[in-house]
Formats: sequence, structure tokens, C-alpha cells
Amino acid sequence: MVMMTGSLAVRGTVLWLTPQQGGRVSGPPEPDYDYDYTATAYLPPRTPDDGQAGIALRRFAPGAWRTPAEGILVPGKGNRAQQVIPGCIVIITEGVRPVGLLTVEEVHALAPDGTPIIPVVEPARDAVADAPMPAEPPYRHSTAASRWASKHASDDAPPQPAGV
Repeated sequence: MVMMTGSLAVRGTVLWLTPQQGGRVSGPPEPDYDYDYTATAYLPPRTPDDGQAGIALRRFAPGAWRTPAEGILVPGKGNRAQQVIPGCIVIITEGVRPVGLLTVEEVHALAPDGTPIIPVVEPARDAVADAPMPAEPPYRHSTAASRWASKHASDDAPPQPAGV
């Protein structure tokens, strides 16, 4: 989970709206390998009026209505911090008209040089596996085990006839 107070690197799936849904008349944008697709965006419950951000998308399939993509979100000046987490939806707009939906699957803060800041996650420790083995197994008293291991006078008695 990252608070968008600065630029963020995002990865997810874009669903471009059809012209009948109010999307781009020309259909999905054709990526240019020299330039990224740039537009405006916002994260609900914000609106284009109070939470607009810039978005640049790349590495998406040309002409595909639904495609994986990578991008950068840049908050607008004066906008308050917004929480960006995997699973959230970013509304891609041209002006104030929604043209696509980006479902965020991965998000990272960006360093001043533009590289993603990927935190190092320490693996969870297994307290049982990390505990040293005792030199001797712990003593466990078992009545059944002691009964079979001990010798008692009743062990030498002749068997009783059945039904007595």
C-alpha cells in the first residue's frame, strides 16, 4: 500500500471503454515505441475536479480492448494524498471524459531518479524451525510404556479361563 504524495510506478490491466460506453472514438490507443500514452486520471471516490492526476502508460498491446500495462501516476498540484493499493481502479480520462479503467496489480513509490523503490521484505521466521534441538529428548512418562517394560509378579500368573 502506498500513499500517492509523489509519483508512483503502477502495473495492472487496462480496460479501454468502447465508443458506445463513452470511450475513445478511435478505439484503444496505439502505443508508440518512442512515446508513452499520456492522459489524465483519478482514483474514486475522487472526481476529475478534486483528484486529477497525470498518467503515462506503456507496454500495452496495440489495439487490444483489455491488456496488461505499466505506467506512472503523477498527482496534480494541491491534491491531497490518495491511497493506491493493488485492486484499486484508476479511471483514465481525456479531459474529464472516462476512456479507460486501470486495475492496479502492483504499485511502487518512485525515487527522485525515477526508479521504483521496491522494499525488501524479510521472510517470516518459523519459531519452531529456528529453535535449537535439545541435547536429549524431553522425558515423557507413559503408563502404557512402563507397563510393557516393567516386570510384575502378575506377569507370571497362569492365564485365567475365559468367562470367569
